[in-house]
Amino acid sequence: MFDTASYIDSLDMFGIRLGLAATEQLMEKAGHPEKNLRFIHIAGTNGKGSTGAMIERCLRNAGLSTGFYTSPHLIDIRERFRINGKAVSVEKFNTLGEELAKTAGGDRYSYFEFATVLAMKIFADAKVDAVIWETGLGGRLDATNTVTPEAAIITNIALDHQSHLGNTLEAIAGEKAHIIKAGKPFFHGVLPEGAKEVIYSRAKEMNSAIHPPRAAVPEISGFDGVCQCFDYDGRKIYLALPGRMQRENFRIVYEVLDCFSKAWNFSLDTALEGLKMVRWPARFQHVGNVIIDGGHNPDGVRALAESVTERYPEEKFLVVYAAFGDKHAPECLKYLEKFAAKFIFTVPGAHGRAPYTPEELAGLTAVPATIEYDPAQAIKKAVSQNGYRVIVSGSLYLAGTALEQLLPPDEVLDV
Repeated sequence: MFDTASYIDSLDMFGIRLGLAATEQLMEKAGHPEKNLRFIHIAGTNGKGSTGAMIERCLRNAGLSTGFYTSPHLIDIRERFRINGKAVSVEKFNTLGEELAKTAGGDRYSYFEFATVLAMKIFADAKVDAVIWETGLGGRLDATNTVTPEAAIITNIALDHQSHLGNTLEAIAGEKAHIIKAGKPFFHGVLPEGAKEVIYSRAKEMNSAIHPPRAAVPEISGFDGVCQCFDYDGRKIYLALPGRMQRENFRIVYEVLDCFSKAWNFSLDTALEGLKMVRWPARFQHVGNVIIDGGHNPDGVRALAESVTERYPEEKFLVVYAAFGDKHAPECLKYLEKFAAKFIFTVPGAHGRAPYTPEELAGLTAVPATIEYDPAQAIKKAVSQNGYRVIVSGSLYLAGTALEQLLPPDEVLDV
């Protein structure tokens, strides 16, 4: 049997290849599987997955069938291709992957180019009503930018991937703004002023209706089981994703649902009920006495620190941390030091990208630290100790290692 996962892994040799021509070529070869799909395209430095997960779960609660394309994955590549919240089946993944590999013929495509067109085939085959479509890197030259979406969303803008997107917030904003398409509505979260000017200029050029959040980030009023509770626009909201950043993301979700409840004729209140059931792994996720968070840049780790301070204002934690060499670890550690009693420094666990060594990380902080090069062993050591709750942060790869150890696969694959 054809193994799609192995085939896609073999395409890693092409690395990150920005540009649309190859993806468009493969789409044409495949008979344009995207042509009958409705996309909601999401870009942003952080919060894309969480925002998409909320929209997807709410649309599903309102009676629509959904596709959800995300990256990277945590434990299994099939996470990138979810239908109605469930990872595509192994059988369907291999069947459609083999078809597309044959369609590609002698031409070679990058990992992300092939995966993006495969996502179109998977969702077209499932005949979903709506596709939540997350960018991989940037926007303008990202393989996902080969579709014309029903709406564009930019969650936020912060410094990350500067070698590909530029060294200023304005440059990064310019790249992400290109997912805004002519005459299609545009939604956004908190944007720095310079970045906002760049993005608004693109939206006006595209004659795109701009939908900013209608109110300030709501204050939490309490907890109802696993849900954080708050008031917004005259409604009581129950959101199963914890943390202040998720309330920021929710404001975007609310505008999107309000707009499309009218355009697609579903009940806004019914859709919002889906927030009680939304799940998104590795975002301030509680598993026993361990909190797993994929924050990997200063903006993401700042959001983690805000959530910890809000939920556990006096508590200190044992923090397992790893970082790739391009991820501004010194700034990230400043946020983590606010609640770290001790660190265990390790490596992210991915091949082909240079990490900070644990020794380098230990040299950046005065907080007591131990070193463990094996990320799985680092997590085992942390979980087996007594006295502190554990936080795992710094890399989605490290978060994936933690989830593999602490949860059955289906709890990560299916949301």
